[in-house]
Amino acid sequence: MSVPYKALYYLLCIWLKTERATRKRRGKLRRRPHRPLVKGERKTTTPKRQRRRTTRDSQHPLRGSKSPRWPAPRDDRKCPRESRKRVLAGMATSKEGPERPTGRLDIARGLENVPVSAWPSGAEPEPFQYTPDHVAGPGTDIDPTQITFPGCICLKTCLPGTCSCLRHAENYDDNSCLIDTGSQGKCANPVFECNILCQCSDQCKNRVVQQGLQFQLQVFKTDKKGWGLRTLEFIPKGRFVCEYAGEVLGYSEVQRRIQLQTIQNPNYIIAVREHVYSGQVIETFVDPASIGNIGRFLNHSCEPNLLMIPVRIDSMVPKLALFAAKDILPEEELSYDYSGRFLNLMDSKDKERLDQGKTRKPCYCGTRSCAAFLPYDSSLYCPLGKSNIS
Repeated sequence: MSVPYKALYYLLCIWLKTERATRKRRGKLRRRPHRPLVKGERKTTTPKRQRRRTTRDSQHPLRGSKSPRWPAPRDDRKCPRESRKRVLAGMATSKEGPERPTGRLDIARGLENVPVSAWPSGAEPEPFQYTPDHVAGPGTDIDPTQITFPGCICLKTCLPGTCSCLRHAENYDDNSCLIDTGSQGKCANPVFECNILCQCSDQCKNRVVQQGLQFQLQVFKTDKKGWGLRTLEFIPKGRFVCEYAGEVLGYSEVQRRIQLQTIQNPNYIIAVREHVYSGQVIETFVDPASIGNIGRFLNHSCEPNLLMIPVRIDSMVPKLALFAAKDILPEEELSYDYSGRFLNLMDSKDKERLDQGKTRKPCYCGTRSCAAFLPYDSSLYCPLGKSNIS
């Protein structure tokens, strides 16, 4: 039986196709020999890897040079020395490491709702341990973090007369502004906020100071007063600005620390005296020198734009809350009166303690009513015998 000529031709073609495919898969397919180079001719073939990548990139619709999703590879893959210095400076966390850029530094270390920047860049305040709340220091018997007040049982809205936290009147209005700011001859009512044991919601109108920092503040270097604190945005009158937080000390520890200070060292210790209706005086001493918050950068002014009011939330130890005494414009420095004359008229004994003293520090507030010297409390230097310390 003879096979037709056309059938043999088709069988031969199929066999050749199969054989070539098999050899190609096995890598046995012989490559065509390269043409010998002519004298003076240069080899122009590209490497195999680069040719494959270029072909694939040019054929892919999203990997071309015009595609924003797949940008062209950069040639400056090596980090310059200056860039490495900036990166290492930003990663520095210890004092011994490279200097951190102050413009990106958060003075609050992430413990506040809003980061607190510093100015100018390249300068940084002396290191201290940041705390947004009071901490118990030596000589005090009351823990500021201990909950001592019972909570209210208000389910919806806390109102005077029905809420146990609003013992006198409402503390804040609907815009979270302090209602009773006091006056030169009138004492402001004590402020009690709802605490963690209260059944009211977190959106209660009587929860303002415990909400923490709400405005963008900046620590900056002044000409004569050292470091100061200013606002970067508008603050309405009556709004809460910040606290003056630090170590709560006993009276003997306050005297010991003040005796160790020199005229060059700044004095951060503040003594707050609350006159109770029964005639008793409650004293609170706070020192934010080593452990404190941004309130330690506030400077004194004879015409301040902040007023300090003790606010009690969980503990009998008050939070020294600073409220805006007037509308404060952006870039304006924040200040308060170290003597406490803004709210209360002082008696003869308190005035004598402030006026007496050894070496008075000059005041650089620059206001019209400047007293030329900073307030001085001689009671912190001379033992007074018996005093109420909280």
